[in-house]
Amino acid sequence: MKIKVMIVDDQMLVRSGIKSLLMLSEAIDVVAEASDGEQAIWLIQEKQPDVVLMDIRMPAMSGIDTLQALNQTVLDKPQPPVIMLTTFNDHELVVSALQAGAKGYLLKDVSLETLVDAIECVHKGETLIQPAISERVVKQLSASDSQFESIVELPEFSAKELEILRFMAAGCSNREISAAVYKSEGTVKNYVSTILAKLGVRDRTRAVLKAIEVGLIK
Repeated sequence: MKIKVMIVDDQMLVRSGIKSLLMLSEAIDVVAEASDGEQAIWLIQEKQPDVVLMDIRMPAMSGIDTLQALNQTVLDKPQPPVIMLTTFNDHELVVSALQAGAKGYLLKDVSLETLVDAIECVHKGETLIQPAISERVVKQLSASDSQFESIVELPEFSAKELEILRFMAAGCSNREISAAVYKSEGTVKNYVSTILAKLGVRDRTRAVLKAIEVGLIK
């Protein structure tokens, strides 16, 4: 089954460009396009995409405003994961988007391979952290996120868990980590689940931030 994707961007040329790129992939089916946040909300309800690619900067209703509105909207099905489309200069907005529930972000000039990998990643329930994520974004999100619970006594991490944690911090997907550490993708997924449990967090983004906070990685 193809992954149903919806594109939200106020610029028609950007939407057309992303759609043309995705049409080259046999794994993706673009089921809807929206030019603003308000249109996106009702189209998500109607088309029920598996993944939404959304511009972080839009007039009237930004991508973050749209995401927050979606969080308060009762949908027939669970809200699809949202990947924010951004530029190099959107550090503060990226922080706000992640805090609002975005499952990751991509630069608008991303390659087809990276774009498809990102879509598949969030479709499987994972959180995307691109290697391009800046130290500034990590520090801002870590400093402003009060949702972490204190770990009274830090559990021990094996050398392999720490290795995989560093790959997670670099933004690698389970597939990429699998190839790098010569383990099956299922084994890597189990490692990631163990790491999340030991850190007391629910997703990869917070795992990386928590690991930085407690000094596991730098």
